Amino acid sequence: MQTEKMKNFDDIRPLYDSEVPSVIQSLVNDPYFRRATEPLIRPLTWEMFSRSMMACRTIFDFQRSIIHPFMKQLIAKTTSELSCVGFEKYNDGSSHLYISNHRDIVLDAAFLNILLFDRGTDTCEIAIGDNLLIYRWITDLVRLNKSFIVKRGVSVREMLDTSRHLSEYIFDTIANRRQSVWIAQREGRAKDSDDKTQTSLLKMLTLHNSAKPSEALRSLDIVPLAITYEFDPCDYLKAKEYQLKRDNPEYRKSQADDIENMRTGIMGYKGRVSFSFGNRINDTLSQIDPETGRSEVLEIAREAIDREIYRNYVFFPINYVAYDLMEKSNTFSAHYTDKDRQFFENYIAGQIAKIEIPGKDHAFLREKLVEMYGNTVKNFVSVT
Repeated sequence: MQTEKMKNFDDIRPLYDSEVPSVIQSLVNDPYFRRATEPLIRPLTWEMFSRSMMACRTIFDFQRSIIHPFMKQLIAKTTSELSCVGFEKYNDGSSHLYISNHRDIVLDAAFLNILLFDRGTDTCEIAIGDNLLIYRWITDLVRLNKSFIVKRGVSVREMLDTSRHLSEYIFDTIANRRQSVWIAQREGRAKDSDDKTQTSLLKMLTLHNSAKPSEALRSLDIVPLAITYEFDPCDYLKAKEYQLKRDNPEYRKSQADDIENMRTGIMGYKGRVSFSFGNRINDTLSQIDPETGRSEVLEIAREAIDREIYRNYVFFPINYVAYDLMEKSNTFSAHYTDKDRQFFENYIAGQIAKIEIPGKDHAFLREKLVEMYGNTVKNFVSVT
């Protein structure tokens, strides 16, 4: 039943089970949803797929009957392996805030929920920025899949109230409704894979109990999560964006660019994908003196999250090759062969060949692509 408290979150929350049938009806009748979905569901026909959609009466039905089989098919086509390390520490029915590095617009959270689902654990709610909700059908679809909305396009004057509202929702979800939540460590992807938790994110998370920031963070039971893709299908799009921004500081991605990134990330080959759960940071937070100021608390929390993400990366030969190319060293030469190095060089050249922009700067694009695969090792080295 919808409580008065939950009504306060109607503007950002996922759907209730009672809302599922009408939203699915709307989706099935939406020609834009059909156009986007039909190529992805083959060999199913639209009629078969829409019947399966209409049979769903709850969020769980939708995730079990629609999302899970689609994602398993996608995983089989676009990855060679999806693995999970360290989850057994959290498979006790308790609720957490998973904070991870951010590689893919759609799949970071989608893969996490498949891993949870396959382990018989309740899926988590997903934070998604409203800048990605380009069409009504996308909004309906993500809210069906347990996503709540992070409002980004608000004025400076509205920002504090919006952030407090979000903080209260996340706290209520974890502490009162006992539902885990996933959120990225920063707004937008770290396009060079130099993963750093934004202090502004942690500040937002404390606003439900702003007078006691350390206590506010402890109440969320934060678990850092390291996500590694062997290959990032969007790497060349990210490199392209770097040059466009370098050449024109006013450059901004369009909605079409966002859609291209989402489509490429979903359908492109990712090789081996790993999710590694780090240690919760509550032990670190509990050692903070109660008189410590907010800024210092946030910095301690940020460093703890980053440290856990860095030390839990999973590396592949191309990451070690990239690091040695970046550093002009042979530090990790024992972890790859000459064949691995040549493969990576050929891979980078092939990705650069996909980029079509005026004044294409091959050396700059190569540098950025190498950084995307080497910076994770660089960050690992920094904490070990």
